[in-house]
Amino acid sequence: MNETIPSISDIADAALAAKLQSAIDNKTKPLGALGRLETLALRIGTILGSEAPVLEAPQMLVCAGDHGLAARGVSAFPSDVTWQMVENFLAGGAAVSVLARQHGLALTVVDCGVRRDFQPRPGLVSRRIAAGTADASAGPAMTAEQCAQAIVNGREVVRALPGNALLLGEMGIGNSSSAALLLSRLAGLDIGACTGAGTGLDAAGLARKRDVLREVLALHAGATTPLEALAAFGGFEVATLVGAVLQAAEERRVIVVDGFIASAAVLVAQALQPRVTQRCVAAHSSAEPGHALLLKHLGLEPLLNLDLRLGEGSGGALAWPLLESACRILREMASFEAAGVSRKDA
Repeated sequence: MNETIPSISDIADAALAAKLQSAIDNKTKPLGALGRLETLALRIGTILGSEAPVLEAPQMLVCAGDHGLAARGVSAFPSDVTWQMVENFLAGGAAVSVLARQHGLALTVVDCGVRRDFQPRPGLVSRRIAAGTADASAGPAMTAEQCAQAIVNGREVVRALPGNALLLGEMGIGNSSSAALLLSRLAGLDIGACTGAGTGLDAAGLARKRDVLREVLALHAGATTPLEALAAFGGFEVATLVGAVLQAAEERRVIVVDGFIASAAVLVAQALQPRVTQRCVAAHSSAEPGHALLLKHLGLEPLLNLDLRLGEGSGGALAWPLLESACRILREMASFEAAGVSRKDA
């Protein structure tokens, strides 16, 4: 493995899992009565290596970049929306900005390759590779060197952030096409099943998008390894998120996965280092049809299903209170013995 890609250790711990399960089972409730919240508590405890896990300084990381493929009409919105939304994030007006404030999540926006220069300000990190990727229907979206640098950038950004939980967000007009292409190639699925309306294409627009993506897949038929596929299909923000996922996994942070595009970054990271998914919690299943297929491939069960299709990290922010609740149940809920409550079989 090259130096860009860290080695991710196995965090499975049978002894810790048994202690966590025993603690959960002995809380003052019928066995299994908290359902999937119990499963979530077990997962977070395992990730953090603790019987009393505490989520500290959670970080919402929104990576932004433009896509050359957007010129082929694969999105209902123009590319200018990417930079406009970056400004909206920084001004505090986007959905993820509102939700991050509500839930006490520190928000960092990364310019990975937006077609516009931004004035430096708090909350903005510049890790710009170029002014958008190349058009993947004419050649690779990124060079191998650009792809590797974006991954390194993602690792460096996370390394500089505090806390033990990372929530993934993104912005980039055209990036649902990149996600669909990556899913099709790396999971061996038909591109038609992987492709949805994205930002709101009508039926004719969706048919055109699928035709363009079939063309792109055929052009890059030789891009079969994870890094080759990532370079071929883009984008800079996805590759930066791949690095972020790898770094967070190496540091044993809880990784909260948002929608289709964030999940595509995890897909690439998992193809490079399969154990990254041990650290992942899927926030939700989006309305984008490929997302459920992607989560199934990763073996992740989403916490929410709200028909979201916004991206930005909005689903991760909405799911965040469930993670906090799961940890509090482990730390604060009384056992039968401590509370003097009789068991069912007493």
